Amino acid sequence: MKAGFVQADFDVILIGYGPVAQSLALMLGRQGRRVAVVERWKQRYPLPRAVCIDHELYRVLHANGMGPVLPAVTQPGPIYQWFNAEWKELLSIPWSLDSISGGPEVTFVHQPTLEEALDQAVAAQPTVETLLGYEFRAARQDTDLVTIEIEDLDTGEPKSLTARYLVGCDGANSKVREIIGSTRTDLGFEADWLVIDVLLKEGVTIEQLGIPAAGQYCNPVQPTTIVPAGVREGRVYRRWEFMRLPGVTIAEMEDEARVWQFLSPWAGPDQVELVRHKVYNFRSLLADTWRDGRMLLAGDAAHVMPPFLGQGMCSGMRDAWNLAWKLDLVLDGAASDDLLDTYQQERAPHVRKLMDMSIFLGKIICIPDPEKAAERDAAFASGAMPPFPPFPSLTDGLIRAGDPGAGLLSPHVAVSRNGQTSRLDEVVGGGFVLIARGEAGQLAPALGDALAAIGTKFVRLGKGAADIADCDGRLVAMLDAQGWDAMLVRPDFYIYGGAAAAGVNALAEAFVADMRAAGAALPLTTHAI
Repeated sequence: MKAGFVQADFDVILIGYGPVAQSLALMLGRQGRRVAVVERWKQRYPLPRAVCIDHELYRVLHANGMGPVLPAVTQPGPIYQWFNAEWKELLSIPWSLDSISGGPEVTFVHQPTLEEALDQAVAAQPTVETLLGYEFRAARQDTDLVTIEIEDLDTGEPKSLTARYLVGCDGANSKVREIIGSTRTDLGFEADWLVIDVLLKEGVTIEQLGIPAAGQYCNPVQPTTIVPAGVREGRVYRRWEFMRLPGVTIAEMEDEARVWQFLSPWAGPDQVELVRHKVYNFRSLLADTWRDGRMLLAGDAAHVMPPFLGQGMCSGMRDAWNLAWKLDLVLDGAASDDLLDTYQQERAPHVRKLMDMSIFLGKIICIPDPEKAAERDAAFASGAMPPFPPFPSLTDGLIRAGDPGAGLLSPHVAVSRNGQTSRLDEVVGGGFVLIARGEAGQLAPALGDALAAIGTKFVRLGKGAADIADCDGRLVAMLDAQGWDAMLVRPDFYIYGGAAAAGVNALAEAFVADMRAAGAALPLTTHAI
C-alpha cells in the first residue's frame, strides 16, 4: 500500500440503479473494483422508458460480457420515417443499415428485460454490492475519500460508507447534482407527451394495424409517435406517444377512455392490451458541472434530452463507458485524478450535439398550428429544410489536435488470424490499441515502452502468422479514407489519431504527451521527432 494512502470501504459508490448505473457497475466489476450501488427501490421499475440502443452501445455491452444475451433482448431497428398529415414522407433515418460497429444502426429493446439481464450480469461480479432499499441522504468529501450517509428504509437504521469516488446516476432530480452545486442550462425545449405502451394480442401484427414499423406522424391536429417497444418472452410491445395540445389538461390526457380514443385510428381492446399510459414532460437540460473533486454525475443527472432521437439512455451509457476506463487508470495509480477532468470535456459537447439534434427533430413534429405545419411541409418538399446533422464524434479532450480523423468511432470488423475468424474486440480484448499496416507500427523503443505502460495492444494488419486480416474491409477503408497506415484507438473505441507510416512515431509521441498532460503516469520518452 502506498504511503499516505487511506483505505476506503469501496473504490466507487454509485447512487441509483437504472441502466446507466447497472452498466457502470458491470464495467467496474469486470475490472475487479469494489463497488457499492445504493438504490431506494428494492424492485426494478417494471415498465419500459427507453426503447432503443444504438450500434455503439450494442458493441459496448457486447464487450462487457453481454454478447450472449443481447440477441434475445433486442430487435434490429427498422427505417425510422417521418410523415406529414397526409402520410407523405418528410424524413427517413436508416436505422436498418449496417453500421460502423458491424450491426444495424439501432436495435430496439424492452427496457425491463434489458435491465434484468444487466442486473444478472452485475450480480455475477463478486466485487459489486447492491444495497437496495436504502435512501441516500448526504455526502461529503475530503482529499482522500467520499463519505456518504444512507438509511435503511425498512428499519430506519443509518449507515456510513466511504469510497474513493462517488458517481451520481440518480436521475433528473439528482441529489448528487444538488450536493455538488451544479446548475443546469435549459436549451429551451419543453413539451408534454402522453406515452402509451401496449402489448399486441396473439396473432395481431403491425401490418394488420396499418402502422409504420417506426415513425413520427407530424399531424398538427395531433402529433404522434409510433415505435417498437421491444419483445419479452415472444410478446411484442408497441409504443404510441401523443403531444399534449394547448387547452388539454394532463388529467384529460391520462383518462383511460381518452387513451383508447387516441389509439382508435389504429388499435382497440381487441388488438392490444394496455400496459401503461402516463404524461411525461420532455425537457432539454444540461448540467454545467459534472465533477466536483471525488463526486461525479452520469446519465440523466447530467443531461436530459427529448426522446425523438432515442439517445437518452445511450448517452448515459456512453458516460459510464467514458468514466470506466478513466477510473481504471486512476484507481490503478497509472494516472492522477486530473484525468477525470477530461470526462466532462469530452462528454458534454457530445451530449450537447445530440440534444440539439433531438430538439431539431422535436421542432419538426411538435407543430400544432396547421399553417406552420404547412410551411414545414413545403420546406421539406422544396429542399429548403436544413439537412439532418451528422452523428457527433468527439471534438475535445484526449484526441490528437488538428487530426481530422481524431475523435471518430473506430470500426468493429470481423478479422481472421491463422485461419480463425472472430470480431476485432475479441482479438484485442479491450484497452488501448495501436492498429497498423505492415511495418508501420514499429515504434522507437522508448515510445513502445510508454504505450505498453498503460497496456496498449499492438495489432498488425498483414498476412504473417501473427497478423490479422480485415475480413469486412471497413478497417482498411477507414485507414485509406484518412490517409493513415496506423491509428491509435482508445478503450472506448474512439480514435485518438492516426498517421501515415512516416508519422507513426510522431503520433505515439503526441499521445504520450497528451496523456501525461491529462494526468497519466507514463514514462518520459527520449525519441526525437
